[in-house]
Amino acid sequence: MMTTTKKALGILLLAVIATGIFLPAAGWAKKKKRKEAGPPPDLQGHVAYLAQKLYGLHLDESGPLTSEIQKLVLDHMQQWFAQHPPSDPPTEIPYHVDVRRELEDVFSKVHYPVYSWPKTFAVPWNNRLLIGAGYTLGWSKSERANVVALYERADGKTTLKGVTNFVDSANLNYEFLPSPGGSDFRVLVYGTRLGKSHPRLSAELFSYDGNELKSLWKKEDYYDGKIDFENGRVVISYMKESEFIEAATYGRTPPRYEAVYQPSPKGLDIVSDHQLSAQGQ
Repeated sequence: MMTTTKKALGILLLAVIATGIFLPAAGWAKKKKRKEAGPPPDLQGHVAYLAQKLYGLHLDESGPLTSEIQKLVLDHMQQWFAQHPPSDPPTEIPYHVDVRRELEDVFSKVHYPVYSWPKTFAVPWNNRLLIGAGYTLGWSKSERANVVALYERADGKTTLKGVTNFVDSANLNYEFLPSPGGSDFRVLVYGTRLGKSHPRLSAELFSYDGNELKSLWKKEDYYDGKIDFENGRVVISYMKESEFIEAATYGRTPPRYEAVYQPSPKGLDIVSDHQLSAQGQ
């Protein structure tokens, strides 16, 4: 009788031990099988869901996410253009403002530390309307991705004609330049990014001939660069980083330079590049 009782107690003890070991493991397995909730069904929520995943990523690692967001945004804008054509005659509110507001709505659920800066334009050209739908998507002071999409409104339809990502880490600005002969549409996209001590200016000239959007000219990272436009010319003042470091070491004032470019059939030709001020003592 005693032996039978001991055997029963032993079996019970083994069952308790097994339960203590395997039940947590089973619970862990169930937790492991749980899948992450997918993106919300609405566009704004989907964009925000993907954008928040950018936080903490280096710019070099962000390509798959920024590309997915770009596709969502541009696909939506194509549908939006079909449903919201420009008014004829135009209303008091410029069409590019409507485009900007729509982009702002697309990114309306994106929250700090991720941010977006839509930048748009709408310019008549050769009996057509060229529409720029661009934005900067950032998740730190230096991690920024740029998208500029060019749409053409003609014969009652709006069609995507080209997309560029400009220079990463910069902001977006537009300036429209004359085309020698007037055969194509030209827009200069420019912006600055943070540097180690001074902001860096980059600029790229794009041309659209009615068929293709292409880059004609590009300059990157003018140290402490500042851009101005005078009678169709592009004027950039800047410093040289090596000279700034040397001047700072010896308590001097570094010289500034000025580069002047003018439109040409191939893009922008240099007119002059000269020192503006002598190096201080």
